[in-house]
Amino acid sequence: MTSQAPPPAYRRLSVEERRSQLLEAALTLFAHRAPEEVSLDDVAEAAGVSRPLVYRYFPGGKQQLYEAALRSAAEELEQCFAEPPQGPLSRRLGRALDRYLAFVDQHDTGFSALLQGGSVVETSRTTAIVDGVRRAAAEHILDHLEVREPGPRLRMTVRMWITAVEAASLIWLDEEKNPPLDELRDWLVEQFVACLAAAAGRDAQTADVLRAALATEPADGAAGELVRRVLPVLGDATHLL
Repeated sequence: MTSQAPPPAYRRLSVEERRSQLLEAALTLFAHRAPEEVSLDDVAEAAGVSRPLVYRYFPGGKQQLYEAALRSAAEELEQCFAEPPQGPLSRRLGRALDRYLAFVDQHDTGFSALLQGGSVVETSRTTAIVDGVRRAAAEHILDHLEVREPGPRLRMTVRMWITAVEAASLIWLDEEKNPPLDELRDWLVEQFVACLAAAAGRDAQTADVLRAALATEPADGAAGELVRRVLPVLGDATHLL
């Protein structure tokens, strides 16, 4: 006669563990459905708990849960652009974009709702959380450029590129995730170099930053590829000189 293994002992989750469980369930739902389409009952069912338990941890209801889930997602997004300050700029940006675009890919519907706004649960607090992600990303980029006191033109260039990355991500989702992620990543890196080049013609600080960045770029890197593709095109416009 074989003895049956005893059932696993029940373990009560700590407050932090339960809160994390509920946030994870909410984030999974918000990733694939717009916030207004997710109810507390949906979150409770996804987490395998009762609706009153969700209220116990989030007495403010769906709004509080959504803001908490948004902060959790924002913390992850803010870290996407954090990279050790070694190696060519284009490769550092490429790795950062890999993480950012992977987040976009995994949270497609939720990412669109997050950035496009208009949700019934959107408030000044949720808007501030999203804006905080943008500002944190810009600060990380300026760190990569080794600039502690950026002038208005350089700061604007970096923030414009962050906006372009967001817009490209939304368009990528709208275009059924085309082109492939690696192509989109390389394109966005090239656009950053191009943005710096355009600003460098008007701003000495940006010009110095671009020279320093290009000095560390390998010939077979993203910047080299961009130069080789663009120079023939510009060569046809010598009449503008």
